[in-house]
This record gives sequence, structure tokens and C-alpha cells, in this order.
Amino acid sequence: MPYQAASQVLSHIKVLDLTRVRSGPTAVRQLADWGADVIKIEAPGAQGAENALGASRHSPDFQNLHRNKRSMTINLKHPDGKALFMRLVKDADVVVENFRPGVKQRLGIDYDQLSAVNPRVILASISGFGQTGPYRDRPGFDQIAQGMGGLQSITGEPGRGPMRVGIPVADLTAGLFCAQGILLALIEREKSGQGQWLHSSLLEAQIFMLDFQAARWLMGQEVPPQAGNDHPTSIPTGLFRTRDGALNLAASGDLMWRRLCEAFDRADWLDDPRYITDRDRSTNRADLNAEIQKIFAERTTAEWVELLTDVGVPCGPVYNIDDTFADPQVEHLGIAREVETEAFGTTYCVGQPVTLARTPSSIVARSPERGEHTNEILNELNLSADEIEAMREQSVI
Repeated sequence: MPYQAASQVLSHIKVLDLTRVRSGPTAVRQLADWGADVIKIEAPGAQGAENALGASRHSPDFQNLHRNKRSMTINLKHPDGKALFMRLVKDADVVVENFRPGVKQRLGIDYDQLSAVNPRVILASISGFGQTGPYRDRPGFDQIAQGMGGLQSITGEPGRGPMRVGIPVADLTAGLFCAQGILLALIEREKSGQGQWLHSSLLEAQIFMLDFQAARWLMGQEVPPQAGNDHPTSIPTGLFRTRDGALNLAASGDLMWRRLCEAFDRADWLDDPRYITDRDRSTNRADLNAEIQKIFAERTTAEWVELLTDVGVPCGPVYNIDDTFADPQVEHLGIAREVETEAFGTTYCVGQPVTLARTPSSIVARSPERGEHTNEILNELNLSADEIEAMREQSVI
């Protein structure tokens, strides 16, 4: 189908997508969902065997990652394929890739080569460990970055870790930071008229996401331990079992602490020397949590959520994912967006978590089949049917 903008925000931007697996497609999805004309470049024939890297095309994962894109096939290892790609680069705004660092040089599509064709083009690269340095050529994988980036060392219950996080957080954040970098480069180009090369890595993204835990080491030389469901610095904050399930509580600070004591009808805690200050509550966290747990076990999760919410204490139930999407607030927000797909018919994808009131994002196109739009895109380059057929016969496309 012809390009249809998912939003007007980036509808003037053309993106060539060379990415695979997750981090790169996550970056490009941000651009596609905000209206960019994304052309997903895939290898033709046996080179593009399904499930060689990442999820199979008709899996929920792939369908969620690659909506709002068009797909064409190009053999970048064929001289005519590279020439065709460079023809697309001439009118493109952004090229995104997440090969190992040396691959783009071997293919002849590094920034120097691209900018020689189009000085305004922006090349965005994601790697496992960075474009330079002793680990540059190592293959990157999310769980490796979680481990080397320190996240696993602070995740899990004390004495029972290290533990990976339940989502590919290094992949996802590297993709999001890359997308942010692309938007920054597009804004800067409005002033300079020039493109540039930008790059991020799974390792850098994961370390950045350590946030205050990293600061505890960098500024205070404190190595953060695992704290399980207890917040490492805010007390009482954590998960507690109720009569029928579990609940997360966030009652740190004197104001919330007083409100919690009132809700529990435990005004005596306000004068208990073990709990008077934040420091006292931290020192005696185990005793305090044990007493709180006894009280929470007396009622259901729903009863506690209603009671604590009424007195202004932050709390919430612990959902399975099906419960999450059934929650009335989640349904109201509309983050599950309807889409028509080849694999699942009418189904839903996760929409963007940011709402622009005047120029919102939408899902206007399902994930494409491999090479589905090749002819369409080549027609936009004014290639004839005979030229296109000749390219197919020579395995260029």
C-alpha cells in the first residue's frame, strides 16, 4: 500500500531501516509511529530466511515491532543492490543500522560513503558495546548488557540473585535513546543544514538506566546491594501480601508515614523510637515490614487499595499482564491500539505512551510481509517494470 503517515509530526521524514532483532527496530518504530516514511530494507531470497535473527515474522513480537513500516528487498552485497540503496539514500533523511561496527564499512554504507551521496543524511548506529574500544566487535545481547551494566547485580532478592529483568531493558532503552538522538540530529540539521553520525550501545544505555544506583557508586563509593521488592532507599516501600494477592506500597517520607499509621490505626508507631525518622525506619526495616505484613494480610488487595487511596497513600495491585490490560484506567488510556494483521486478523499492539494533543500517533499499517512494497517503492524511483524484473532475475532485489 502507498505510504500513509501514522502522525503528522514526522511525515516529512524518510527513513531507511537496516535494523534487525530488537534495539534497532525499537528505534525505528518510534519514528514510524510518529509519521516517518520508513522503508524496511530486507535481504532477498535465502539471505532473508525467516527467524534467522529475532522473532519470526508472524509472531506477536515481530508484529508489534514493525507496524507502520513498508518493506522492500535489496541485496546490499550485490554492486547493483548497493547502487540501488545509494539511490534511496540520496533522498533519505535517516539511515538506521545495528550491525556489528565493522559491517557497514565492509558493505560500503558507513557515514562517509552515505554523506558523499547526501550531506544532509543522518546515520544512526546501535551496537552491543560501542563503535570503538576493546569490545567493539563483540556480539551484543540484552542479557549480556544487563549483567555487564550492573543491573543484574541489583535485581532480585538478597542472596538469590543475580537476576535478569523480565523485559529486554538494554535493547529497548538503547533503541529509545537512539531515536532521541535521531530527533536531536534532525533538529540540529535545521540550523546547520548538515547530517551527522550518531551512535549508542546496549552497554551505555544500560549503565545510564542505573541512574541513582550509579550515582551511589560514582559519588559515594557505595556498591548497591540487591533489595528484592524493597525500595533501596525509600522506606516503607515494597510489596506486601494481602488476603487474596499482593500490593505495592510507597509510603516513604514523614507525611506518607503519618497517613499510613492513621490508616492502620497504629498511632503508636509515630512515637515508636524504631520508626520516628526515615533513618530509624531504614535501620529497622525488617521489623517494620513484618508488622506491616501482618496488617495487610487481614484484608483483600481491593479493600486496601480503596482504603489507602482514600487517605492519599500511594499503592497499587500487582497484576498479571492480562489483568493490566483489563484495568479500567488502562482501557481508558487506550494504549492497546487496534490493528489489522496478516497473522492474527484484527488484534492489538501497544501504542505510544506519549500523547500529542494536536498531532497524535496512530497505528495505520500492519507489519509488512518481506518485500511487500518493493515494486511500489521502485516505482516511486521511476523504475520501469522491465528494470524491476531484471533486478529480480539478477537477485538484486
